[in-house]
Amino acid sequence: MKKRATVRQIAAETGLSIATVSRVLNGQDNVAPRTRELVLHAAGRLGHDGSPRRAAAGAVFVRCPYLLDDYFGPMVSSIVETIELHGLTAVINAGTAARRPGVLTGLPGTAGLAGGVLILPPEEPEELARLRDQRFPFVVLDPRTSPPRDIVAVSSAHVTGARLVMAHLVELGHRQVGIIAGPREWLVTTSRTAGYVAALADAGVLPAPELIRFVNEPSVQNGYRAACELLDRAARPTALACFNDKTAVGALRAARERGLRVPQDLAIAGFDDADIGQATHPMLTTVHQPLAEMGRMAVTMLVRMLKGHDLDARHVELGTDLVVRDSTGPAPANEPARP
Repeated sequence: MKKRATVRQIAAETGLSIATVSRVLNGQDNVAPRTRELVLHAAGRLGHDGSPRRAAAGAVFVRCPYLLDDYFGPMVSSIVETIELHGLTAVINAGTAARRPGVLTGLPGTAGLAGGVLILPPEEPEELARLRDQRFPFVVLDPRTSPPRDIVAVSSAHVTGARLVMAHLVELGHRQVGIIAGPREWLVTTSRTAGYVAALADAGVLPAPELIRFVNEPSVQNGYRAACELLDRAARPTALACFNDKTAVGALRAARERGLRVPQDLAIAGFDDADIGQATHPMLTTVHQPLAEMGRMAVTMLVRMLKGHDLDARHVELGTDLVVRDSTGPAPANEPARP
C-alpha cells in the first residue's frame, strides 16, 4: 500500500509553502481556486487523498490572526513542519478573519485537539488565563501583551536587538535619532523602545519625546506618515530607528520625496530582517529575529507539555543579531542641533 504523502512533500512538489498546503488540506476557504487545484492535483499524484483533515487525536491548533506575510509566514511554516515531525497534525486558523472573538473559548471542548500554538494573540491576558485554567495546553508565540508568569511563551530578545541597532547608530555619530515605534499597547513596542532609550542613555543622550512616533499598525504606509512628521521638523533627525522593516520601507519613501540621500543625509534602520528589507535600495540595516526557530521552539515546548514534562523556563527569549547593510552610515558633519 502506497504511503500517504506528507504536507511537506506536497509543498516541495508544488513550490508552495507548507502553510498554504495545510490550508487546502484542512478545507479552509482562504485559498485561490488555482492554488487549491494545484495542491489537490499534487496530493492525488503523490498518494494523498486530498480530503480535508478533521481534528484527529493529536491535532495542534495553530492560530495566526494576521496575513501570512514575510514575518508570520516563516513562523507558521516552521510550526507546521515541526508538528508533523512529531507525528501530530496541524489545524491552521489564519488570516484577519481569525480575529473573531470567542475563538479561544471553544478550544478545550473541541474533540481531538491536543493543544495549541497562539501567535501574537490579540486577547487580553485574562482570557489566556481562563484557557490555562481549563487545562488546555498551549504556547504563546510572540506575545502581544505580557502573559501571566505561568503561561508558556516564546519570543525574541527585543530589548537586546533594539539596543544593538541603536548602539550602531550612536557609534556612527548619530545623536538626533527619531524612533518610529509600534502600537503603544504591544509588549514588543515597550521592549524595543526600552532598548533604544538604553543605548542612547549609554551615550549620554536623553531621548526626546518629540522624536518618538507610535503607529497603530506597523505598516509601510504608517511608517511613511510617521517619517514625514519627523523629517518635516525644523531640527530633523539624522537617523530613524524603525519598529520593523515595513515601517522602515515607508521611511525610505519619505526620505526620497524630500531629496534626502540614504545613508549620506539620513540613516534608516529596521527590525525583523524580513525579505522586504533586501528588496530596497539601499538594502536595510536591521535586526535579525530567528522567526523559524521561534516556531520550532514553540512546538517543542508544547510537545514537552503534552508529554507531562516540567518546564523550568516558561518564558523563553531567542537571541537577536544586528545585520548591517547599506541604509546606515556616519552622521552628517553638520548634524542639526537639538532645539
